[in-house]
Amino acid sequence: MLPVQPLFVLLLVGLLGLFFFGFLLVRRTVTGLNEGYNDGRS
Repeated sequence: MLPVQPLFVLLLVGLLGLFFFGFLLVRRTVTGLNEGYNDGRS
């Protein structure tokens, strides 16, 4: 088994968290824009 550095694990978890947060933010923005566009059309 390879030795795992805690700093590497911390960095990986931080990157995954940042990616997940960015994904949620983009998804919320896109759905909000889509709803606003649909409300404006009707």
